[in-house]
Amino acid sequence: MSLPHPRTGALFDSPVRPGSGWPGDPANTRTVVAGTPADVAALAQAATTVTQLDAEVSVCRACPRLVAWREEVATVKRKSFADQPYWGRPAPGFGAEQPRILVVGLAPAANGANRTGRVFTGDRSGDFLFGSLHRTALANQPTATDSADGLVLNDIRVAAAVRCAPPGNAPTPAERSTCAPWLDAEWRLIGPHVRVIVALGGIAWQAALAMIRRAGGAVGTPAPKFGHGVTAPLSTPQGEVVLLGCYHPSQQNTFTGRLTPAMMDDIFAQARAMPAR
Repeated sequence: MSLPHPRTGALFDSPVRPGSGWPGDPANTRTVVAGTPADVAALAQAATTVTQLDAEVSVCRACPRLVAWREEVATVKRKSFADQPYWGRPAPGFGAEQPRILVVGLAPAANGANRTGRVFTGDRSGDFLFGSLHRTALANQPTATDSADGLVLNDIRVAAAVRCAPPGNAPTPAERSTCAPWLDAEWRLIGPHVRVIVALGGIAWQAALAMIRRAGGAVGTPAPKFGHGVTAPLSTPQGEVVLLGCYHPSQQNTFTGRLTPAMMDDIFAQARAMPAR
């Protein structure tokens, strides 16, 4: 049954069909669909623009468990969102195509980005993140409710290490490996402009280090360990990049005070203050 988009009122199926008019949908009916890990690797390597990459990410079906879960959630829905259509597809990166700052998270939330179609949008983690980006002049507004809400990011891009909502917020090592070429391709396309990578949590930190290694960068031995506020200068073929650690804005961290708004603001103020290459 089609349901109205909460902002535009247009009717959509759940999951949303590519090319059906969902706000911000980068794909259409002709977008190539990756069905296997080998497909992901080949398409990611061949992508020549961020727009093309985002479209192909948004229709990926290479991980059967994740496809089944994201679509089950989109069909069953959380009770509070039962009157809304669910995106039910992978969440591509969002923000500037030539950013100085790249934010790397873990994966979309089942009733957040999996519902809205935009990373870190429609849940409390996103409220915390984008509120901080607004206070540090990296976003034009403090809230992110849906993909048609007018949010614009300034000199920053947000992406996830895994693009589908995983059961229990825990992708398997195999799923993380399958999805890694998408992040590698994103880095290949935007990396020449990036000065700072902000890793939201330890898994994102490890994903960022692995991405830099695969791109021919030098990480060092032993590899730098994650910590809130920890900085690690990394050498890449495009020049030096700073990896900056930040606790993930999960409710477990924000409700307990482990991560406060001031702490996250400090991270993005540091990232914004770092000079361009």
